[in-house]
Amino acid sequence: MDQKKKDSIEKAIAALKGSSDLIEYEEKAKFQNCRIIYMKTLADSTVIQNSVLPSLKQEQWYTIAQLKEIIKVENMIITNDTDVIKEKILTGYIMISLHENPLPCLLINANKTAARAISLPEVEFSVVGPKEAFVESLETNLNLIRKRIPIPEFQVKELEVGDLSKTKVAVLYIEGITNEENVKTITQRIKDIQFDQISDSSFISQMIADNHLSPFPQLLDTERPDRVASVLSEGKVAVIVDGSPHILLGPTTLIEFFSAFEDYFLNWIISSFFRLIRVFAVGFSILATPVYVAVLTYHYELIPRELLNTLVASRQNIPIPPILEALFLELTIELLREAGARLPTKVGQTIGIVGGIVIGTASVEAGITSNILLIIVALAALASFTTPVYVMGNTIRLLRFPFLLFAQWIGLLGIVYCFCILLTHLLRLTSLGRPFLEPIFPPRTADMKDAFIRLPFSLLSKRPLELRTNNSVRFSSRKARENKDIDE
Repeated sequence: MDQKKKDSIEKAIAALKGSSDLIEYEEKAKFQNCRIIYMKTLADSTVIQNSVLPSLKQEQWYTIAQLKEIIKVENMIITNDTDVIKEKILTGYIMISLHENPLPCLLINANKTAARAISLPEVEFSVVGPKEAFVESLETNLNLIRKRIPIPEFQVKELEVGDLSKTKVAVLYIEGITNEENVKTITQRIKDIQFDQISDSSFISQMIADNHLSPFPQLLDTERPDRVASVLSEGKVAVIVDGSPHILLGPTTLIEFFSAFEDYFLNWIISSFFRLIRVFAVGFSILATPVYVAVLTYHYELIPRELLNTLVASRQNIPIPPILEALFLELTIELLREAGARLPTKVGQTIGIVGGIVIGTASVEAGITSNILLIIVALAALASFTTPVYVMGNTIRLLRFPFLLFAQWIGLLGIVYCFCILLTHLLRLTSLGRPFLEPIFPPRTADMKDAFIRLPFSLLSKRPLELRTNNSVRFSSRKARENKDIDE
């Protein structure tokens, strides 16, 4: 064998020997002596003991090609490439080479995957519907989706991102339905990522977003397999990141962040009512405190006389202006939220409940804040929790502070001005090149059937226009109306 190739493989193995979990030994088989190398923390020892060693010692073989035929393990590779050898050993492969000729060598997949069991959804929990959530294993997550879409058109494109982490990323779509432009756009953006370590799907979401300066998430993330299967059938693209229990979906719209997937498990009238409550709650959460500050600072003549007496009585001993009073309570709420989120579950719940009651009561009795503003801030915080998607809830929490500052600046006119800035930003925002405010702008009445309200399934015969799908028809509405019950 070429001495240069032999030196290269020895150099590659030497680079791995600095790690104490590298196993290397000579196996004296019946017909050939061979060299076995693997990482004990990555390779499954049962594959070695049950499949590899019995074949080496009992079967008749003389070459690497013959060895490959007798070992009954999937995903085996014969290669001369030292870079491939290093990469595969570091992903759980076993390397076997002849004693005299290190190259070519046989790489046997014995990857040992440690993953938690499938559990209940924590962020998108629903009373009705499936109770499965994604885990950190890419293969397990693909299994959860494939069993819901058992068709050959369901395609998976696997990529690798991260110079150090070598993270596996899978792009999912249904061929014949999904617009190829969306698939090409998201695939190309993932390939263009230049970063050394990718730990979670949130990394990918930030790096492939259309506008990196926007506080709004431009890809929807979910932990529910049923939701992923549903939106794939609509023509969207999904992105799975190995090691992350959340999957990205795109292109998406602003309205989708206020729609829980449980809405489809309930009667359409009830689910539409809940959606309208969420939209109202978001508006109330953003505007309630700024309107209080604007009215008490500039427009107190708009307050009815009966309510004005109550407000005056609640603020007669407050030494600070409404803006400082509001900022104090808003920041206190945010501190309680962060403390509750970072502490262990039982301690966090106690901090949130006891801390809110104690601080709120003490601040009113001390004359720092009024009891009316305390009620408004508490209701606004409660309303912000109705957002089904956690990342959008964080954005709603942030938006209250610019509105507060504009309200202090020029009152209600400042709130309107801040709203115009926000609306302009949303009008310019896109998700994978698609309008983020659709179906509001551009106005598409056909997509309004599943926006602020959800109409019955019999009326949802077309896929969303914003996705520009290759096949826009989900089912024939005419045939659905013709299929009457046998008794009718």
